[in-house]
Amino acid sequence: MTKTLTLMVALLLAASMAWAGGEAQGKVKSWDAAAGTVTLDDGTMLSVPDTVKERAAIKEGATVKASYDEKDGKKVVSKMEVR
Repeated sequence: MTKTLTLMVALLLAASMAWAGGEAQGKVKSWDAAAGTVTLDDGTMLSVPDTVKERAAIKEGATVKASYDEKDGKKVVSKMEVR
């Protein structure tokens, strides 16, 4: 019984770490293309790697919706929509 409980807790912890990502959306307050960072109007900072295709369409005032993963304390975008 104890082994089963321990295994279940370990699986839950592993699953929660795998889902450590999130979503953000809002209006672009500032865009630093050289650094690859977007700041949204609510203060959320996102790191946009070169691999994100929509990077070229980002500009101040645009509305974005992004999926990101937490890496080294940064919100690194994996997918983005620019409207």
